[in-house]
Amino acid sequence: MTERACILLTTVALISIPMRRTCLLLLLPVFVACKKNTTPLSPVTSTAPCQVTLADAENISIFPADNPWNTTVSASPVDDRSDAIIGLLAQGTPSVKADFGSGLWNNAPIGIPYTVVCGSQSKIPVTYRANQYDGNYGDESDPGPFPIPLNTPIEGNGVGDSHVIAVDIDNKRLYELYNASVSSGGWAASSGAAFDLSSNVLRPDGWTSADAAGLPVFPGLVRYEEILKGLIGHPIRFTLSASKVSRNYIDPARHKVNGGNVSTTVPVPMGMRMRLKSSVDISGYSATNQVILAAMKKYELILADIGSDMYISGTPDSRWNNDDLQLLGKIKAADFEVIRMGTLH
Repeated sequence: MTERACILLTTVALISIPMRRTCLLLLLPVFVACKKNTTPLSPVTSTAPCQVTLADAENISIFPADNPWNTTVSASPVDDRSDAIIGLLAQGTPSVKADFGSGLWNNAPIGIPYTVVCGSQSKIPVTYRANQYDGNYGDESDPGPFPIPLNTPIEGNGVGDSHVIAVDIDNKRLYELYNASVSSGGWAASSGAAFDLSSNVLRPDGWTSADAAGLPVFPGLVRYEEILKGLIGHPIRFTLSASKVSRNYIDPARHKVNGGNVSTTVPVPMGMRMRLKSSVDISGYSATNQVILAAMKKYELILADIGSDMYISGTPDSRWNNDDLQLLGKIKAADFEVIRMGTLH
């Protein structure tokens, strides 16, 4: 193969200052040898410098228009078991909690960060392994290397789920890792997944991803750039405690968890979608929160992982008003209804 110089694409580091965070775009030119790669998810080779921002991810289609991540449920029928399911979820009176915001919590940005790359981003080796936090799910993961720069921010600064996400805006590819860390010049993780954003093809049946449900993480995140547009056009990722989740999943989820709910009449499977009832008045909320709540009515919440009850996921951003986001807590589990579910797997 002939070799040529490439530019390592930008990633965004979130630098903390007291009570606020500002975003600095770090341009790190690194020349590496490039060669042709014939794997299905290989990026387009380019020698042209590329400058990208997080906002550029909003300018590409995140899956086709008819994908479940893009279809509305405002007119979808309610599941016959909805009342019973909501009764279970409402135990303990949990309310909606924005698991994202500005500033720091436990010395880490609040939310699940991501980076945006171009097609010329070099690929980095990925090794799947177990550690003290979780096991090795490499047999249900897509093999590396992935074009995720080593300076990509890690959720929680490497404490907790430690998701790492990169969106390739040229090749319309999404790359995600779970329980990730940098090791020996590459990435180490418990699991990982690569998604073709131009396709409706699901992961293999029974496979996990960087999320317990086998779903992509990025499409379900509340992002501040969407607030600026005035529209969140996708379901919002949320979590429930393991005791309430059953050992099933429904499409488009692909993976079940070892949940504590063994009821056959009150199932709470991974991939379950819940809609904020149309009767809930959202007019008194801020413009930001109205955008979020409107998405819950039109696109709903989608159960994607085990965690705290009714926590919704989003990205860290210095522009979030944490006090305002706290007001979403006025919305309770009892304010939702379950959309009719398909076959339980």
